[in-house]
Amino acid sequence: MQYVFEYAVVPMGEVAEICAGRDYRHLENGNYPVYGSGGIMTYVNNYIYDKPTVLLPRKGSISNVFYVDKPFWNVDTVYYTKIDNTIVITKFLYYFVVNEHIEKYNTSNAARPALTRDVLNKITITIPTLAEQERIVAILDKFDALVNDISIGLPAEIEARRKQYEYYRNKLLTFKSKTA
Repeated sequence: MQYVFEYAVVPMGEVAEICAGRDYRHLENGNYPVYGSGGIMTYVNNYIYDKPTVLLPRKGSISNVFYVDKPFWNVDTVYYTKIDNTIVITKFLYYFVVNEHIEKYNTSNAARPALTRDVLNKITITIPTLAEQERIVAILDKFDALVNDISIGLPAEIEARRKQYEYYRNKLLTFKSKTA
């Protein structure tokens, strides 16, 4: 990979193989989540893929991109990705695709939005070095936890408000004496 200015710009298809999902109805109930473009639909006793991946919607809720790092099954309304981790960190690709707002690549003229594998393969990805990707992912993971994990975000917000309260309390209750 040729890095110019410490990053490379490549089509997604060069760093991730986009794979179709399959029907799950022949499987028994189990512990593996079944993903559709709307999210988890049910749980089954087998998985289609067991490595960290980015799930890309194919039909329906095409703005729903998922990062999955445990074994799962997916139906045909969502693609899973086999990612070349020597080039791109899976979580970095996830954050990049979410930021890309892939719904703008809608290929359907009908009421039900759609994305094709061909269109997804051509989306250009800006890829910095692996070290820089790790740094970016660490920062975004912290923000994600603050925003989405109530056990982390709520205490942090309470602490921030407590400091703000103390600051304003001290400012409002500190009077300068008037000297004549």
